[in-house]
Parts: sequence; C-alpha cells; structure tokens
Amino acid sequence: MEEYIGALDLGTTSDRFIIFDRKGRIMGLDQREHAQIFPKPGWVEHDPIEIRDNAFRVMRNALQQAGIRGGQLAALGIANQRETTVVWDRKSGRPFYNAIVWQCTRTDAICRRLAAEGGSDRFRGRTGLPVATYFSGPKLRWILDEVPAARAAAEVGDACFGTVESWLVWWLTGGPESGTHITDVTNASRTMMMNLSSCDWDPEILAALEVPRRILPRIVSSSDPEIWGFTSASGPLGARVPVCGALGDQQAALMGQACFFPGEAKNTYGTGCFLLLNTGGTPVTSRHGLITSVAYRLGGQDPVYCLEGSIAVAGALVQWLRDNLGFIETAAEVEHLAAGVADNGGAYIVPAFSGLFAPYWRADARGAIVGLTRYVHKGHLARAVLEAVAFQTCDIVAAMNRDSGVALTHLKVDGGMVANDLLMQTQADLLGVPTIRPQISETTALGAAYAAGLAVGFWAGLDDLRSNWEEDRTWTPQMPEDRRAAALAGWRKAVARTFDWVEG
Repeated sequence: MEEYIGALDLGTTSDRFIIFDRKGRIMGLDQREHAQIFPKPGWVEHDPIEIRDNAFRVMRNALQQAGIRGGQLAALGIANQRETTVVWDRKSGRPFYNAIVWQCTRTDAICRRLAAEGGSDRFRGRTGLPVATYFSGPKLRWILDEVPAARAAAEVGDACFGTVESWLVWWLTGGPESGTHITDVTNASRTMMMNLSSCDWDPEILAALEVPRRILPRIVSSSDPEIWGFTSASGPLGARVPVCGALGDQQAALMGQACFFPGEAKNTYGTGCFLLLNTGGTPVTSRHGLITSVAYRLGGQDPVYCLEGSIAVAGALVQWLRDNLGFIETAAEVEHLAAGVADNGGAYIVPAFSGLFAPYWRADARGAIVGLTRYVHKGHLARAVLEAVAFQTCDIVAAMNRDSGVALTHLKVDGGMVANDLLMQTQADLLGVPTIRPQISETTALGAAYAAGLAVGFWAGLDDLRSNWEEDRTWTPQMPEDRRAAALAGWRKAVARTFDWVEG
C-alpha cells in the first residue's frame, strides 16, 4: 500500500529527502551539503552533477533509515532554490557550465543594459519583477554569451535551460533517454521571462534577452494530476513512483504553512530570508520594492499569487561568522554567544555581501559593520548578526503593509533558523507582533509533499492540509516602543552607509 509521500528539498547549501505520512509527520530524512563555489567576488556557483548525485544519495539513505521501500511512496515532490540556473546538453546530460546561484551578481552589466533601455521596471508589468541580478533570465543570457558551446547547442535545440527542479525532474524521469523537460509555474515566475497573466514565456522578453524559446522547459502546474513521468526501478527509489509536484522553495513553505487564504503570510529563515503574502487570484504590483510571483497552481485551477520580500543573506551570515571569522564552531553556538550580552553594544551588521535585495534593490551595496567602539566584542557582533536577520524582515514587513494596506498581525515562521529562540524573540520584539513557529518546521519539504500528494489524491484537498498544521510556540513582543523605534532608526542609518560602494 502507498502510505507515504517523498519530497526532495534542494536548497542553497544542502540537499535533503524527507518522507512524510498523511499527518505531515516526518518518517525519514537524510541530508547532504554541496560545495559553494566562489570564482570571483560576488560570483556564486554550484556543481549540478553534485546536486543530482546528492539528491539520489539522500533518497536512498532516507528510505533505508525509515525502513520504507520506494514502492510505498504514492508520489514524489520537489522544492528547490529558485533562480539558480542550469544549462545542459539534451543528448548527454552534461552541464555546459556550473549552476549560477541566485545570489550571484555577475549579471549586473547585463541588467544595467536592460534597464538602460526601459528602466529597472521595464518588465515588471508583465513579470512582477524588477530587472535584477537575482533572477534566472540574465543568468541564462550570461551563459549563452560566455559559453560558446552552450550558445551553439541552444541555436540547434540541443540545449536545455532549467532551474534546479527542472534539472532533477529531467534526470528522475529518464535523463537523456526519456527525461521530461518542465518547470513549475512558481519557478517560471522567477525567471523574469514568464508573463504572469498568461503563465507562459513572454516573446518580447525572450527577444530582449536573446534566448531561443526551444531551450526553455514547458511550464506546468505546481501540483499536476497529468504526472510528468515516473522514477525507474533502477533509480534511487528502486520503484516506479509518479513525479508530479514541484514548487520554488519559498512557495513550498507557504503551502507547508497552510497559507491558503489571501492575507496569510510566512517567513522562511534559511540561507536567505523570504517573506511571502498570499494575495489570492489577482497579481498585486508592488509600489514599495517587493516582487510579485505565482504562489502555487493546483491542476487546472487558476493560479494563486503572492507578494514577496527577498533577503539575500540570513543564515548565510551565521555561516560567515563561523567559517570566515571563526567566532563559533557550529551555527547553533551563535545563540549562546549572543545571549551573553544584553544588546548589540551600538554595533550593526548589514550583510550586503551580494548587494541588497528587497525593498532596496541595490546591487551597488556591500556589507558593512558600523557603530564600532572599543567596548564591542564578539558577543555584541553575534547579537548584531541575529538582529540583522530580524531588521531585514522588518524592512520587508513595512513594505508589505504599505502595499497591501493591511498591517500584519502575526508572522508564521519556518526554516532552519527558527530553532534559535533568541532570534525568534528578537523578531517579535522588533516587529511588534507575535512570531509563531509550527510543530513541523520542515515546511518547505512538506509543501512539496503536499503538491505531489494532492496530484495523486493522497490528500483530498486543502482542508486536509490545514488540519495538519499545529502551533509549537509563540513569541510575543516585550520591547518598549521607544527602544524599538531607536533600534530601527539605527538600522536604517547603517543600511544607508552600504550604498554606492561598487561603482560603474
């Protein structure tokens, strides 16, 4: 009997496979990190082959750990780091270049040229996105411009473009022999090449980017009863399992948090930080630095849209404190170090390592530590690291409140950093609203599982998913209003110091 759903969570720093039961409980899990490649300042790459091999390995290991056979899985769903771009050979499966990661800023010159011809909002009316290095379209253009073999293959139809879920679906469903070349509508909405109204590739934007349509995947629903293909008995699951659910990781977390009504929001604290607000069946164009995307699409139903605030560096800042400065040996130690001081000692850290994303969209910004005195020690800097994550979220919420016209009353949270109780209390204090953590914090993988499960009838509908959501803990604000206002004012001064660092 098919009793479980499997979900691949292909993140920025690691790849995981999680097996869920009908109540959304975790029955098995395995995780493996993949290398972060930094060829030049501001450049970030991954090895697509390593991601594929990791994915296959964790799938096998999770099944073994749980004592579950692949044939007991009703379906397979995928959540993925979204804008990261892969171009590969359709015949051999060989990537023409490393995956260019969403954080990478190498496409700044391409974006400046695009903006010069029509402004940074040139495509926003159709895509919901500003022209920015964040998105996949300029990354694809860079590969086609800089890798002659990729451009040559693209012109004759032998190249495939995709975000990471496209790459894995292609391999899981047969690779060079029979692989299905698709992308789900949420990931397509992050390429800067999809029209939000038609949910199809926009010919005018493709022409501006000089991208041949033949290399693009077919855009499908996030949860697709038509099924894109099956894993094989010789593959990592050892069974024929339907592949029929995919979502960008942040939209997957929105689904995993059961935010199905307009006005419901969640924030995921991972490598970056991503706050999404369900806006219902109509795309809302932001006037305050947010971006508009597809939240999910179930089968043949109309798409549901969301507003998003994207922060490039959140958990990655703790990783930097550990790996680059050596202040801590494990990420979890940052909470203890930060708890040893009452405040940040006047120091602020703005982690604009790859520029600033929403609501500023400043590719010229670079990271800064400001307000230093001899009084400040590593405990204060650890505190400033956690506060930087919370402050950036406050910037997003302020923009979202202005765009939606409705003040946020509470914030559902998920992701690896929500295990940090001090960060969660800091977030509630600086936002001035309760922060709520669910019992199942692996909401990204859970959302992908939900998408796949809905497609095959494992769950009957959204009410089943809502009934699975349970609260774990709520943090309520404890900071006086005057202290909150002063802290936010200091943060905004610090942010302003990062502008115009990179010229030209």
